Amino acid sequence: MQQPLVKDFFDENTNTFSYVVADLATLQCAIIDSVLDYDAASATTKTTNADLIVDYVFAQNFKVQWILETHVHADHMTAAQYLKSKLGGTIAISQKISVVQETFSAIYNFDFKKFNENQPFDYLFEDYEHFKIGEIEAYNIPTPGHTPACLSYVIADAVFVGDTLFMPDYGSARCDFPKGSAAELYDSVQKLYTLPDNMRMFLCHDYKPEGRDEYICQTDIKTQKQSNIHLNRQVSKDSFIKMRQERDATLAMPKLILPSIQINMNGGNFPEPEANGIRYLKIPFNYF
Repeated sequence: MQQPLVKDFFDENTNTFSYVVADLATLQCAIIDSVLDYDAASATTKTTNADLIVDYVFAQNFKVQWILETHVHADHMTAAQYLKSKLGGTIAISQKISVVQETFSAIYNFDFKKFNENQPFDYLFEDYEHFKIGEIEAYNIPTPGHTPACLSYVIADAVFVGDTLFMPDYGSARCDFPKGSAAELYDSVQKLYTLPDNMRMFLCHDYKPEGRDEYICQTDIKTQKQSNIHLNRQVSKDSFIKMRQERDATLAMPKLILPSIQINMNGGNFPEPEANGIRYLKIPFNYF
């Protein structure tokens, strides 16, 4: 099996790992879970993190084939549109994005019909759809729970799981967002655990729990099955659901959830400028 080159990029402000995954034989690549820098106090964006990816892609002479989202992120904005403007590529996400768009259109009072009439993502994956990065075979696994539209991407000997799991010493993703489900997350992880033990697993976030001195983005299926503190092979579904729901009840909302979701569910597109030429985000008052 041809192994892809995987290069990680870490944004410490949002604890997010982004990836460039490349077929060295063809120099085709995919970008997974990019980050657009956003300062909430001033409502300004920068492309510092994204430019690191742009510079790397140019330096390696890669051609971007895909810009992949594992889900609609609530803790950072995607840089998908910026990266596409610089590098090209097809922006893709799960077909179940429509569930997220409908749910949050009601919260933000957006017109959901506009998403159906003009889908902002370039491509929507069917569940388990196969695709290629260059000549490297890839497919997705639907892994809902954290959100209803979560996908994990299996690319040769590597799987990119988004927010489904964290490092074994940190556990699993929260499931208390609208349409989230601890029961579904448990089932999703069991699907991941059927993958080969030696398959590399790349994570979207790491929070460096007490006792660990560095951020880590990679583990493997066997290690997760054996030692994930929330979801190892010894944990029953009922006990996980109870733990996850009790833990979620203590968690604050992500700092960037309100600005991020309305951008991310729109494929990374900003709102249209109003009559004065300024773009505006919407903040639902006293909703969450």
